[in-house]
Amino acid sequence: MLSIISYADTCAQADISMATHWNNRANYNPASIARTDYLYLYCNTRKQWIGVNGAPMVFNLQASEYINDLSSAFGVSVVGDYIGASQAYNPMVTYAYRIAKKERWAMSMGLSAGAFIRTVNGSLFEAENTNDPSLFYTYEKKTRPDLNVGFELQTVHFIYGFSSTHLFAMSKSDSLFFNTNHRYFYAIYKNEDSQLFTYSTGLQVVNRNSFIDVEGTVSLRLKHLPRTIDSPVVRGPQELIDIGITCRTSRQLTLLCGVMVTPYLRIGYAFDQSLLTRLLSNETHEIMIEYRIPARAAATTVRCGSKEFWYH
Repeated sequence: MLSIISYADTCAQADISMATHWNNRANYNPASIARTDYLYLYCNTRKQWIGVNGAPMVFNLQASEYINDLSSAFGVSVVGDYIGASQAYNPMVTYAYRIAKKERWAMSMGLSAGAFIRTVNGSLFEAENTNDPSLFYTYEKKTRPDLNVGFELQTVHFIYGFSSTHLFAMSKSDSLFFNTNHRYFYAIYKNEDSQLFTYSTGLQVVNRNSFIDVEGTVSLRLKHLPRTIDSPVVRGPQELIDIGITCRTSRQLTLLCGVMVTPYLRIGYAFDQSLLTRLLSNETHEIMIEYRIPARAAATTVRCGSKEFWYH
């Protein structure tokens, strides 16, 4: 069935759901692109609820670069979100400014601006009651401006963030067709002190309207020591593979893994299992790729303006 139920659920319009967002937070917090001085390329795709006709599918592509001399980062992104008879596209440009860069902490602010485009092909609806007045059977397309804002504070081991997406939807009463305003709060702890592994934990709270979703994650990345040759390109222990687990109060459990194909290229995979009874047999798969240029950014951590502070 080409879910009219799915249409009703999604047109309450939640942001895209990506299990690998812990690797790249730029979808919902533009401040996070204020990374170290390199070009960052990121792509992930998600196929949800395998076996359900018209189930959600998401594609996300991003690129950003931080320029130290300007204390600024610039990025572009495009998201495609497909579910049933509905399709949404969200192209954005992003700017982030590092407000402060101190010896032991740094703070950034970011803005993303673009358009939110939604189409609904009503001819694809398979309704039991074709006279239902809440349904339409024509092709609809609407475009509206879109704006996200966010802040991120980083210390040696902690990352704290707050962001608000789809700001133009805050005062709109017709957000059924478009995305609604979301608020994100998160805290991440990362410990890279060991020569053999890196571990991290994170907690995120998402709020839209009266809905609140809480997500927690734990991950471990194994490392290996560099070759005896001291190269200015690759410094320090290099990440090798990683595993993790995520749990949401929306009753989803996710297993994550990744591998560093080269010191600069990482491929990740996520298996997402809904714990809702009607979706127990319909798992979700997600694949991500991230690439960093120049090569010096591939080290496990990269110095950021001082010998004491490391920027994640």
